[in-house]
Amino acid sequence: MAHPKRKISKTRRDKRRTHVKATPKNYVICPTTGEAHLPHRAFWYEGKLYYKGKVVMEKEVLA
Repeated sequence: MAHPKRKISKTRRDKRRTHVKATPKNYVICPTTGEAHLPHRAFWYEGKLYYKGKVVMEKEVLA
């Protein structure tokens, strides 16, 4: 049967276990576009950059 040669410290053990509690990302729906996006982040929708429901920037069209 496997038997540890040395004691694993509490810190080292807990570092290994930190990722177990990860939760899935929460998305919110933009009231203006209806698009799902990460909260407190700007997002692109149809060539426009939205933040807090307002257009922040428009993508340039190169001709």
